[in-house]
Amino acid sequence: MSAIIEVKGLTKRYGRLTALNDLNLSIEQGSVYGFIGPNGAGKTTTMRILTTLLKPTSGEAWIAGYSILKEPRNVRRVIGYMPDFFGVYDDMKVWEYLDFFAACYDIPLMTRQSMIDDLLALVDLSHKKDAYVESLSRGMKQRLCLARTLAHDPEVLILDEPASGLDPRARIEIRELLRELKNMGKTIFFSSHILSEVADICDSIGIIEAGTLVAHGSLEAIKQQLRTHRIIQVRVLGDTTPVKEFLLRHELASLNGEANDDLPENVVRFDFVGDDVAMSQLLREMINHGIQVVSFTEESDDLEDVFMKLTKGVVH
Repeated sequence: MSAIIEVKGLTKRYGRLTALNDLNLSIEQGSVYGFIGPNGAGKTTTMRILTTLLKPTSGEAWIAGYSILKEPRNVRRVIGYMPDFFGVYDDMKVWEYLDFFAACYDIPLMTRQSMIDDLLALVDLSHKKDAYVESLSRGMKQRLCLARTLAHDPEVLILDEPASGLDPRARIEIRELLRELKNMGKTIFFSSHILSEVADICDSIGIIEAGTLVAHGSLEAIKQQLRTHRIIQVRVLGDTTPVKEFLLRHELASLNGEANDDLPENVVRFDFVGDDVAMSQLLREMINHGIQVVSFTEESDDLEDVFMKLTKGVVH
C-alpha cells in the first residue's frame, strides 16, 4: 500500500508557544488512523493544517500527492473535513442542508437528488429527509455533518472528535459508520478521547502530547515497545505450590507476591522476560514436570494502559 497522507516536519508556533513540534507521519491508503491526545496536545492544530485552514510555521504535508502549501484547492477536493465544532443551519430541512453543500462542491443538479438519498441511507437518516435540522438529536446532527463531508466523495476523511459529546448508543452508531466507510475504501484520520473505541476500529494510532508525537504505529507494535516483561497467568488443578516452586527455579520467570493477592487459589501470576519461543518451551516444561495446567494466558494492556505509560499529563 502507498501512503496517502505524508507529513514531514510540521511545526506551528504562536509566539513562544509551540503548538506542534516537528510532526512526521505516514498514513497508508485505506487505513483508519486514530490520533490520540489530551486537550491542547496539538490534534486540532494538525487537522487544521492538513485541511489547509491554517498555515504551518515550517514543514510540509501532502494528501493524495497534493501539497497543502502549493496546491490547497486540490487538497480540499480530495478531503472531507468534520471539525470538532460544526455549524448546522437550523432553518433548513435535512435534504436542503446536504443539497446546499453539494452545490458548493459543484455537483450537478441532476445528480444531487440521488446522491442525497444515498448519503442519508448511509448515515441512517432517510426517515429524517424532510425534517428540520433543528429537530435532530445531537447524534443525528453528528451523522448529518458526516454525510456533508461525503458529499463530493472524498478519498480522505479528516474527523476531529467525531463522537464528542454523544451518548453510548450514538457513539456506537458513529463507530459502525466509520467501519462502513473503511469498507468503502476511504482513508480515515480521526482524533478521539474515547481510547477503547479507537483501538476497536483503527489500523494504527498516534499518541501526541504537548505538540510532540510520542508514539506511532499499530497498537500491538506500541505495546511491544513498552513491554519490558510479559505478565502471564497460569491456572492449575489443585495446589499451586508445585508451579510456584517451578517458576522460582526458572531463570526467565519471577514471582511477585503482591501480584497474586487478588487471584483465585488455583491461579498464579508471574513476570516473564522471554520471547514467544521461550514461553512455549516454558509451558512444555511445566507439563513435563507433572503440573496440571488448565489455562496459560498472557495479560494484555489495553489502550488506556498504553496511553498512561506514554504520556505525562503535560499541557501547553
